[in-house]
Parts: sequence; structure tokens; C-alpha cells
Amino acid sequence: MTALLRYRTDLLLRSQRWLAPVLLYAVFLGVGVQAGEPVLGALGYAAAALLPVTAWLVRICLGQEPSAARHVVAAAAGRERAHLAAVLAAVACAALLGVVAVLGVTAMSDLRHADPVRAGTAGLLAVTACVLTGAAVGALTTRPLVRSRGWSLAALVLASLLALVTPGSPARHAVTALVTGSRTATVTLPWPALAGALALAAAATAASTRATAWRE
Repeated sequence: MTALLRYRTDLLLRSQRWLAPVLLYAVFLGVGVQAGEPVLGALGYAAAALLPVTAWLVRICLGQEPSAARHVVAAAAGRERAHLAAVLAAVACAALLGVVAVLGVTAMSDLRHADPVRAGTAGLLAVTACVLTGAAVGALTTRPLVRSRGWSLAALVLASLLALVTPGSPARHAVTALVTGSRTATVTLPWPALAGALALAAAATAASTRATAWRE
């Protein structure tokens, strides 16, 4: 699995397809996060914006190989392992992006009403919850479950929006905890949201991984 992860990550970086979602995320942060604003609200915005970016990265990793190369990798390592490695590579890249965002946002925001360590921890937990939820969205809205590129993109955008606004969504719960904490000057660590996002991502990834056995 380590070799597969290295291969998937290298393929993503060399393709430069990561530039579009990463630049979009940078634009989101540049427009939506201003220096000196309350740290928890800024972290909530940074976490929420990472959800569709993660879904996009998963979609890229699952569809970037030519058919011939995909079949060769599947024959050598197994379809399910290759599929899982693609999802994990995207999640790792999105998580790294989230960590950088949390550090940057925390450094430039107003920390007068929040402990920086606890606020940063809450931000990391929210970012992780949004990354995992975004991974679930990406896994369910691209191949092998949705093969059409047009329908896949439409489903990804709609599912990302729903994941951010639907009551009961782990990502919504994590972001709401930060935004509410910004208003009340109370830092709440969104552990339940993280647990829910982990379960959702595991279920979605398992479903899409198993589908490779009969749809690829």
C-alpha cells in the first residue's frame, strides 16, 4: 500500500491537476478571511471551504489515469487496493493543505478571546471533519459509481453544498461549533463531528472501493 500511495501522490503532483482546487481554496481564503477577525469564525470558514476542494481532489485522483495504466495497476496490485490508495492520496494532500491553512489563519486572526492552542486544535478537528466528509462526497460522485464526467461534476457540486448545509452533516456540525464559539467566546472541540465524518468517509470509501470489482 505504501508504494501505491507514493505512486498516486506522485501522479497527482506531476499532473499539476491539483493546481485548480488549491488555487481556488487560496482564493476562498483570500476573499473570506481578513486579518484581525475572530479566530474561530475564520477557522470555520477555512474548514468549510476545504470540503469541496477535498471532493475535487478525490475526483482527480480517481480519474487521472489513462485506461491502460489503470488496468496495469489493477492487475499488479488489485482494483480495490488501487482505488483505496487514490482516495487516501487525495485525503492526505487535502489534510496537508488544511494544516497549513489552520496555522496561517490562526497566526493572522484575533486571539484575544480564545486560547491559541485550543482554538488551533478545534480548527484542526473541524478541518479533518470537513476533509473526511469531502472525501466521502468525492468517492460517491465519481467513478466507478458515476462514470459520466458531466453528471459527476454536477453531483459533486450539489453533494458538497448539501454536506455543508444539511442538519446532521458532520461537516456542518464542525463548522457550526466554530462559528457559534466565535460569537460566545467559547472554544468547543468538535469530537462528535470528527467521529461522524470518519464513519461517513469509511462507509463511502468502502462502497466505492467494492464497486470497482463489478463496474470497472
